[in-house]
Amino acid sequence: MITLSVIHAAQQKDVCSQRVLFDTYGKILHRIARRYLSDPEKVDDAVSGSIFIMLEKMAPCKFDSVPAFEGWIKKVAVNECLAILKKEKPFRTLDELDPEACYVNDVTIENLTADKILEVISSLPTGYRTVFNLYEIEGYSHSEIAEMLGISVGTSKSQLSKAKGMLQKRIIELDPAYGKRKLIL
Repeated sequence: MITLSVIHAAQQKDVCSQRVLFDTYGKILHRIARRYLSDPEKVDDAVSGSIFIMLEKMAPCKFDSVPAFEGWIKKVAVNECLAILKKEKPFRTLDELDPEACYVNDVTIENLTADKILEVISSLPTGYRTVFNLYEIEGYSHSEIAEMLGISVGTSKSQLSKAKGMLQKRIIELDPAYGKRKLIL
């Protein structure tokens, strides 16, 4: 269990405490990176960069609680993922992509596990997935997202709306009977 004393010891370069942080947060950072990046090598790069920042740049930070530290390291991971996405290619909308790139295999809704849901989210186009994650999972506002990604607030809202519509469509594609039970607006 992580305590504030472990965090403070890690800030003082205590190797045992740093190892505890690595062991505790490595998987969490990996899950965050998988939500943003589809390439496993880029996921590993984001996690490595996040851990490096955690271990090397945390010393001057003032953490008054474990949740404050956790919020900080999660924000670091998101920023690492966004930096990788920005290097990769400019922010793109679905209109610029091939519809075949968004195909999801036909399975039933009963088989939707957390991993399958992550897979469906991960199959969204990069722009949709990024805005969806930042807004729905990380809790950023549209104005914050717009600033982070260098897009307008309207584009952020549009990308989120389209991402939700695409997710709904894909879930219905996974189980057509489910779609008959739900009203699509």
